[in-house]
Amino acid sequence: MSLRLNVPFLDSDAEIEAAANLSVPEIFQRDGEVFFRKRETEVIRRLLEQHSGILSTGGGAYLAQVNRESISEKGVALWLDAPLDLLWNRVRHKDTRPLLRTANPRATLAEIYAVRTPIYQKAELRVPCGHNVSIDAMAERVIETLLTRPDVMEQIDE
Repeated sequence: MSLRLNVPFLDSDAEIEAAANLSVPEIFQRDGEVFFRKRETEVIRRLLEQHSGILSTGGGAYLAQVNRESISEKGVALWLDAPLDLLWNRVRHKDTRPLLRTANPRATLAEIYAVRTPIYQKAELRVPCGHNVSIDAMAERVIETLLTRPDVMEQIDE
């Protein structure tokens, strides 16, 4: 996506991992979620102030009002709205999700989904995701949606 738009791609989790020289699950295990969320807010604020481009945040970042406000001040929040089954298919074989390290990760994901969805709905833009949508088709959906906000993105001549 960022290549198609010729803008930088930034990832708040990757920035946190680089600064800590630890993975997100290791940070959760060593320092706890509260510590991680504080660092996440600091990193998101810094990235938004220092860069223009696409900022990918972890799923929990948007839950904090301070992060939602920072994102709205400097850009626009875009929610990739995926159904629960699609999310489960994407994460069920990964061990990089510390909140899903439970006896029943599918049920935990369903609980997280139920809590987070009303907050995600506060995003200014929404792009529905589907099971059979290619990466290129999703990128096109995102670009089309972003183009509805000329204050955020100018149409790129191709």
